Amino acid sequence: MSGTAPIIVAAELGVADFAWLDRLRREHFPSERNLLPAHLTLFHHLPPSLLPELDARLRAGMRATARPAVTIGEPMLFGRGVALRVRSMALETLREEWAEAFAGSLIPQDAAAWRPHVTIQNKAEPDTARRLHDALKRDFPRPRPLAVTSVAIHYYRDGPWELIRRYRFAG
Repeated sequence: MSGTAPIIVAAELGVADFAWLDRLRREHFPSERNLLPAHLTLFHHLPPSLLPELDARLRAGMRATARPAVTIGEPMLFGRGVALRVRSMALETLREEWAEAFAGSLIPQDAAAWRPHVTIQNKAEPDTARRLHDALKRDFPRPRPLAVTSVAIHYYRDGPWELIRRYRFAG
């Protein structure tokens, strides 16, 4: 029953950047817990009842929205994992607009300030996470461009995601 599963909204990465980040994720994420490819989540849990409005908003908005300028770098250590911070004023503006439109339906995680990132490792031993964080800090002396090509909506399936629709940026 797809219509009862929560909806996840994620920015999709360009082919080369996706391959690089997904390789890092496969190398460092515990394999038994790595159920998803590398991704940049915009919203973690929207109610399925929002699908018609979300679809209409994304169809109309994305056709008129140029690909955003995005950078990635600055590893973030969060106890038992590591992520790479993502920065983009254009993506932040889009997400803020959508968050305002769906404010009454957002879970606390999605209503809180957005901290965009791509998770490379999670649920690892703290020492393992700290070593990866230190190594990535050496590898990322400064942020680098990150290609973001589209936004996709998915049904959440207790791990795996089921693609509903993809919306490409203009140009």
